[in-house]
Amino acid sequence: MMFSADDLVRIQEKGMDLKQVEQQLADFRQGYPFMKLKAPATIGSGILKIDHADMEKYLDVYEREIKNKAVVKFVPASGAASRMFKVLFSFLEEYLGSSAQVEALAKNKEVKKFFSNLGRFAFQSDLEKAVSAGGDQLDKLIEGGQYAEVLEYFLTDKGLNYGTLPKGLLKFHRYEGRERLPVEEHIVEGVHYARSGQEVNLHFTVSPEHQHLFERELEKVVGDYEKEFDVEVKIAYSTQKGATDTIAVDMNNEPFRNADGSLLFRPAGHGALLENLNAIEADLVFLKNIDNVVPDRIKETTYIYKKLIGGTLLEYQASVFSYIEILERGVTDEEVLREIEQYLTDYLGTVKGALHKSGPDEKAAWLLHKLRRPIRVCGMVINQGEAGGGPFWVTDAVGTDSLQVVETAQVDVSDSAQKDILQSSTHFNPVDVVCGLKDHKGRKYNLMDFRDPRAGFISVKSKDGKDLKAMELPGLWNGSMADWNTVFVEVPAITFNPVKSVNDLLRPEHLP
Repeated sequence: MMFSADDLVRIQEKGMDLKQVEQQLADFRQGYPFMKLKAPATIGSGILKIDHADMEKYLDVYEREIKNKAVVKFVPASGAASRMFKVLFSFLEEYLGSSAQVEALAKNKEVKKFFSNLGRFAFQSDLEKAVSAGGDQLDKLIEGGQYAEVLEYFLTDKGLNYGTLPKGLLKFHRYEGRERLPVEEHIVEGVHYARSGQEVNLHFTVSPEHQHLFERELEKVVGDYEKEFDVEVKIAYSTQKGATDTIAVDMNNEPFRNADGSLLFRPAGHGALLENLNAIEADLVFLKNIDNVVPDRIKETTYIYKKLIGGTLLEYQASVFSYIEILERGVTDEEVLREIEQYLTDYLGTVKGALHKSGPDEKAAWLLHKLRRPIRVCGMVINQGEAGGGPFWVTDAVGTDSLQVVETAQVDVSDSAQKDILQSSTHFNPVDVVCGLKDHKGRKYNLMDFRDPRAGFISVKSKDGKDLKAMELPGLWNGSMADWNTVFVEVPAITFNPVKSVNDLLRPEHLP
């Protein structure tokens, strides 16, 4: 593939090199291989259902060990909220200035629900102020059937500009005397399960154009939380690096060009955040999405299960470190090796079918290789039809079975057997993960060494009215963690309350 001098400058400006771009073009041409599902992970076969006695044990482990650990709460928060308001945007674009808004509202269930419950949203008073500042009155606009005009104040820079703000900076919940943003709810969560002594460390990944907004909003409130909970709250930010973008191609797999002839690069999905996670210095990192938060009145279950999966990780990690030390001493006793192999099979979701045919030295080397990996414990909720990844047993090219979080796009649904396995899944991945990033000597793993580069996605998008193909890097909690030691634990559905559309904020879990 020949690139012009301008193309090479553009590639260099992104922090990329030509070899990287050429590999991406080859990936578009070849496509990504599908995952080979062996079976869904279920209770008793890949997913732990922790009983009361073990729950108390793991909670005790967490409370005891966490005092000596560096902990960070890592929250991807760069996503814009525009998809939350898709239906509202459509109504605004079609009916602004129209006299047919009343009739249109009656036919649009979601928009009607929004306006019928406007007073229940935490942002309602801000909307009233924005409308007043614009010389109008909210009640009069609604009484006059000018719903699109209200949405203009709500979604655009004429008023609150919610349609372009990051989701983390929208008012989600109302409390007596004030409202909270999702980033504030994450601070409160962090205080209760992710503190190291008197410190709470949070890391938000944000868009460069929005970082100052996060800083401005959190500067207003951090002091209040520090005083209320007697802690020091430390907040760090990082942005998705331009070098993790991917080139876009046309439907013939040739580089897609903008109207001015320049190459088009696109953000490569949340898998690009692996580098951000890799840069964090911590023993434990809790990973959770920005919109999965609830008011204080129902946070307690979240606190308990976050500590539970943290304690599970620490308990399992201690066993892993003990086995590593045994193997590093050169122990090849068959009974010991069988014990370690059984531990990998029963607790860490890694099974090599032909390992019994290996000699003791070869077996010990393979076991040591598998133990020397980062470890993650992932909460799994009962599947109630949510879109997204699920827990499965997957067989790789060399015949090793492992536990993986798999997205639907990674499965060949034209294969009836694979489709049946996919549809028989009992649980769902709510992005509820705790990560152990250091080895038995306290050295940080290079996380880039433990991803599956062939676990990306290719999707069809459009730009300037033309179709294009876009590439996403291996997802942060699936392909990017494909070669980690993995534990799945069932957690209650109440710990998963995402806000994907604005009307989700009307669910009982999000109301006072």
